Amino acid sequence: MRNASIPAPSPKRAQLPRQRVIVGASPEPFAVSSLQLLGARKSIIGWPSGTSRDSEDALRFAALSGVRPMIEVFPLERAADGYDRMMSGKVRFRSVLKI
Repeated sequence: MRNASIPAPSPKRAQLPRQRVIVGASPEPFAVSSLQLLGARKSIIGWPSGTSRDSEDALRFAALSGVRPMIEVFPLERAADGYDRMMSGKVRFRSVLKI
């Protein structure tokens, strides 16, 4: 990614709650104006994902301690409903299709 800039959010997209822009790791700087952030009530955060060993440890811990995801399940026939709820911000936790 070179000299990346983040496009101004469209009015429709700016209304979606907790929408994130994912930026891959790159030594190149990227440009974003404060108006893009403030106008759409967005923020920029960083988080290292860790190593594959970290992921294995996290999955092992989840399995051993009974951690379960909090999801809203939709049958495949209602995939459009699940998508609409997700895009509107009304879905609880994660939207999952059951096949």
